[in-house]
Amino acid sequence: MSAIKNRSVTKIQSSYVKQHERHGMYVAKRKKLIIRRLMVFFLFAAATSYFMISALVSQASSLEEIKEEQKQLKTELKGLQKTETILKEEIVKLNDDEYIAKLARKDYFLSEQGEIIFNIPKEKEEKTAE
Repeated sequence: MSAIKNRSVTKIQSSYVKQHERHGMYVAKRKKLIIRRLMVFFLFAAATSYFMISALVSQASSLEEIKEEQKQLKTELKGLQKTETILKEEIVKLNDDEYIAKLARKDYFLSEQGEIIFNIPKEKEEKTAE
């Protein structure tokens, strides 16, 4: 068995062998170049997909914030519409002379001639109502 290990094999020095070796080196070089190109392509694709996914996530979060703000503004709008209707009713009432007279008697203690106004404190009114 030691005789088999010591045997050395020499290469044939022909043009075919040299051409075959050059073709093998060319194929290995092309394979290496293809692997490099694929690595660059995959890195570029990974970077692009990362940026696209991060943009998608950030847009989704900003969209959620906008929707929440929209809900809040809708509730505020409903409240403002209620106050608008109340104020419009108040405008209609203020065009009535009887309502103005009643309001003047109540808030400013104005009275007609010969009329006496009694002011009862609100605390006593609440206690008597209970």
